Amino acid sequence: MSQKARWYKRIGPFLREVKAEMKKVTWPSRNEVYSTTTVVIIATLFFGFYLYFMDLIFSWAISQIVSIF
Repeated sequence: MSQKARWYKRIGPFLREVKAEMKKVTWPSRNEVYSTTTVVIIATLFFGFYLYFMDLIFSWAISQIVSIF
């Protein structure tokens, strides 16, 4: 029997190993999740606006340079 045909025999040990590893995980507290989520949202908004305005400035500058030539 090939390895592919016996995949179902490996599911049990795999799930037991997953369960054992999940017990070792250190989960963040609710406050840590809120604070890191807030930082990510603020950073995303900041860089989104920054890139948007830089795109506007460079588009304007390029159009001015092209109109000269």
